[in-house]
Amino acid sequence: MSGKPTNDIRPTMRRLGICVVVPTYNNDGTLRDVLERLLSLASDIIVVNDGSTDSTADLLDRFKDRITVVTHTRNRGKGHALRTGFRTARSLGYRYAVTIDSDGQHYPEDLPGFVRAIAEYPGALVVGKRDLTDVDINGKSSFANKFSNFWFHVQTGRRLDDTQTGYRAYPLDRLHGLGLLTSRYEAELELLVFSAWGGVPIEQIPIRVYYPPQSERVSHFRPVPDFTRISILNTLLCGGAILYGVPSRIIHAVADKRIFNREFRRFTLKKDIRKEAASTLGRITRSIYGISYFTFWSAAVLSPLSSLYFKIFPATEERKLKLHRLLCWSCRRFTKRFPGATTRIDNPTGESFERPALIICNHQSHLDLPILISVHPKLIFLTNDWVWNNKTYGTLIHNAEYLPVSAGIDAIMPQLRDLRDRGYSIVVFPEGTRSADCSILRFHQGAFLLARELGMDIVPMTLHGAGHYLPKEDFMFRRGVLTLRILPRVPYDPSNTMTLREEASHYRRMIREEYARIVTEVEDADYFESFVRYKYAWRGWQTVSRAKRTLRELRKMRPLIADGKKYRRVRIINSGLGTFAMLYALVNKETEIYAYERYWDDHLASYLTGGMPANLHFIHPIWEEDFGTDEDFDLTIHLDSEEEVLEHNLIKLKLKS
Repeated sequence: MSGKPTNDIRPTMRRLGICVVVPTYNNDGTLRDVLERLLSLASDIIVVNDGSTDSTADLLDRFKDRITVVTHTRNRGKGHALRTGFRTARSLGYRYAVTIDSDGQHYPEDLPGFVRAIAEYPGALVVGKRDLTDVDINGKSSFANKFSNFWFHVQTGRRLDDTQTGYRAYPLDRLHGLGLLTSRYEAELELLVFSAWGGVPIEQIPIRVYYPPQSERVSHFRPVPDFTRISILNTLLCGGAILYGVPSRIIHAVADKRIFNREFRRFTLKKDIRKEAASTLGRITRSIYGISYFTFWSAAVLSPLSSLYFKIFPATEERKLKLHRLLCWSCRRFTKRFPGATTRIDNPTGESFERPALIICNHQSHLDLPILISVHPKLIFLTNDWVWNNKTYGTLIHNAEYLPVSAGIDAIMPQLRDLRDRGYSIVVFPEGTRSADCSILRFHQGAFLLARELGMDIVPMTLHGAGHYLPKEDFMFRRGVLTLRILPRVPYDPSNTMTLREEASHYRRMIREEYARIVTEVEDADYFESFVRYKYAWRGWQTVSRAKRTLRELRKMRPLIADGKKYRRVRIINSGLGTFAMLYALVNKETEIYAYERYWDDHLASYLTGGMPANLHFIHPIWEEDFGTDEDFDLTIHLDSEEEVLEHNLIKLKLKS
């Protein structure tokens, strides 16, 4: 979160369309100081002289070159002065008005806090919350504030700590009931109530307050008539709350999607940590189908069938091969039916496995085994203990003559030689385990010692997408494209002088390079769209609908996203929930993405998204210097722009993220 501005807040106020409105009536003793302190911070100031009879007009004349002055010929009350100030601000093109009293009780130096709040909560009405703990305030004023706070809660269902302060920031295009305002102090309470009924968010920020000694104060508050008028107003507002306020709040809650806007944490969190991808109903359904399909065929059909088969008939070579062909056929059917996924096997050299070989492949998920089994019937796998002892399909892999690595190479070497001589290829995962992020881990040397001992060619394979479709730390299927690429066979060379470590590093590098080529070919915006959607699922009606809308619009911008690979550092301004930035970063992994979002709730939603790419940085800027300079970035992308611009280092899009 950004700190205080290092220079001044004027550029930010102009960018956000913020002015300061100062209603005044006979406060010439404090007005000069208030204006001078305001002018040291801001340049856009509107003063409404509400018929002052002291020297206020002469004082304002000295500031006429630096402020805008509107004068009432007679005193019409604070409510009328505020209405005049708001209408003047609107006519001058401002979007927000910060109101501050002219009696010196408010600190102009607190203005940056309102500017920050406007930036963080666009469209909200921001109320200054005074700390009255150690302030010399009379009992009548204290009672009036508590009285007002109580009735505001009754009339709107919302709670505020300070409904009587005049230090506020109003969103001018979302003000409600201006034409109904009464003319005096109670107008500020009316503005709060009407705004709450109209669905306007109301935020509070702490402010300081100064009250001079009781004997020096100038007050225009008249206890008896003013309390009487406020009581009558509250009675009318309570009636209005029943007839209009409650129905209006319900309508706005539905329209703003607030009723179901809470996160369904059961689907998005695991042990209070946000999941990389939420558990959607689609994922749950696909997982139940996929796991049931696999379990049924392996546990209920193939395992008992193979056991019965070899109990009834002798385990001849031909019958063993029939079992392998049945396994290969069933795995081809299974891989073609991965729910929500497409599986492709690339064999550019036409490898036939007529000659047995040692097959090495990177390890990605539990689905690696069925994908590789589907390649050819005569494959034997060296498995870990978890697979070997698996209750679902353990019997099946025993009958298929797969072997456990934990038994030791020396112990299983005679069986491996026998399998080789019978024309079977041996499949090994040299990593031994899977990485959580699909990166290819260090290769162990045992696989290459095995190739030398058996005198076998090596066929490298590269697997991509299985770890995204079924991640290591997640047991629910996503959507995806699964690719297995068979690389050219490397003949056995008895004169090979490489050490086992060098050979392991050589083949790891080979498979990593091929993996990088597959990433370039496959991992585009279409590949990651569903993954990004999972990141925003179940996080509230409004968040989900915004993310889906952005992803739909982004389908027309695929070339722009793919073009990001040309840049080293990219800045995204108005990144919203981060949907566009997330997709852009996933596709362009070598590009550093800096996503700037002023709106605090949106920034928080994006920042707290699970499984952020390492090259994506969410930043919450307020002041101009927080954004860096154009020279710091190769490309700047503005979202939610009023115009479309496509230049070599600047892109403006109307996309709302």
